[in-house]
Amino acid sequence: MGLRLVAIEQGIESWLDEHRPEFVAVERVFSQHNVRTVMGTAQASAVAMLCASRRGIPVALHTPSEIKAAVTGSGRADKAQVGAMVTRLLRLDAPPKPADAADALALAICHIWRAPAQNRLQQAVAQNRLQQAVAKHAQQAQQTPHVRQAQQAGRSQQAQQTSKGRPA
Repeated sequence: MGLRLVAIEQGIESWLDEHRPEFVAVERVFSQHNVRTVMGTAQASAVAMLCASRRGIPVALHTPSEIKAAVTGSGRADKAQVGAMVTRLLRLDAPPKPADAADALALAICHIWRAPAQNRLQQAVAQNRLQQAVAKHAQQAQQTPHVRQAQQAGRSQQAQQTSKGRPA
């Protein structure tokens, strides 16, 4: 098992060296049936995500139904429909072989189409968090003079009580 993962890592590292992608998209692993297959696929996906992340390359995950819906319009499309749409969208003479190649191209198409919207959503969330932080800071800054005045008044009262209690 360990040697298999090392071989996958070496292959991915070589591919990343050769192609230098700006983004890496990975199909999110999902299966209700064969746990053993899912585990192997998840491990290989994790190696790909690790290799990309190690280089600072952003990684996006897309579900199989998300990929199918992006390419065919239906999240329940079968492999033949995905292959036919990839062929049409990329203006290929024939469907990519093997079928996994069509799946990989569909993942790339999905990411290209969905990434701008996801980036806008992430930017909106980040902007909202920044605005909340600025508002919180401004609120704290407004409260600070009042807190200082209250603290000074408390010290002043303590000083007066202490001086009254001292013999003259």
